[in-house]
Amino acid sequence: MIVTQSEFTAGILDPNRPAPEGVRDGAGAPTTKRFDVYRNNVAVSLTDALVSAFPVVHKLVGDEFFRAMAGVYLRTHLPDTALMMYYGDKMPKFLRRFGPAQSLPYLPDVAALEIAMRESYHAADAAPVSAEVLGQIAPDALMAATLTLSPAVRIVQSSHPIYAMWQFNMVADAPKPTKRAENVLITRPQFDPAQHLITDADALFLTALQEGHALGVALSKAGPGLDLGAVLGLLLRQGAITKIS
Repeated sequence: MIVTQSEFTAGILDPNRPAPEGVRDGAGAPTTKRFDVYRNNVAVSLTDALVSAFPVVHKLVGDEFFRAMAGVYLRTHLPDTALMMYYGDKMPKFLRRFGPAQSLPYLPDVAALEIAMRESYHAADAAPVSAEVLGQIAPDALMAATLTLSPAVRIVQSSHPIYAMWQFNMVADAPKPTKRAENVLITRPQFDPAQHLITDADALFLTALQEGHALGVALSKAGPGLDLGAVLGLLLRQGAITKIS
C-alpha cells in the first residue's frame, strides 16, 4: 500500500492517530514504534525551534506553558521552508486566537518584535549613504527626495511596553517595564540588530519612508510631533539609509 504525503503528514501531526497502514519496514512488517519515535522527534525539533525563536515569550509564559502552546501551534503551522530560522512567522496571529493566552494581551506584540529582530538579522546587506550625501541636497529639493531604508530596518508598533519587556528579559539590569504603549525601530548597523525606542510620529514617518513616499509626504503623515533632525540623525548613525533619490 502506498502512503500519500497527506496521510503521512496527518499521522506525524496527530499524536493520537495510528501510524499510516502502509508504513512498513523492509520485511513488510508494520513500523508503529519507529513511526512514533519519528513523530515525537519532529514535534520536539519544531518545539525547540520555537523556543529559540521566541526567547522572551518563552520566559514570560514559562517552559511548560510554552511547550504545550508550541504543540498546538506546530500541528496547524508546518514550516513553509527548510530554513528553520523563519519558522514561527504566524505566531503573533496564533497568539491572538489562542484561548489560554488571552490573559496576556501583550504576547502577540512581543512575538512580533522577536520576529522582526530575527528578520533584521537575516536581511540582506546594503551599503549606507553618508550624512554628507543628504547635506548636499538643496533645501528646496529635500522634501521631494526619496530615502531608501536598509533591508534590515523594521518598525514594530504596540499599545504595550514591548521594548521594556524585551530589555528586561534579555539585558542585565534593565528596568522593570511600566504600563505604556511603545514603538520600536530595529536597525542593523553591523552584524547584530539594535532596538531603538521611538515615538508615534517617528513610527508613522519611518513607515511612510518604507512605503516609498518622498520625505515631504512622510513628514506630513507623521504630524507636528516629529523631530525630523533627530530621526534622520538616528538613521544616519545606524547606517539605515542606503539610497537617496
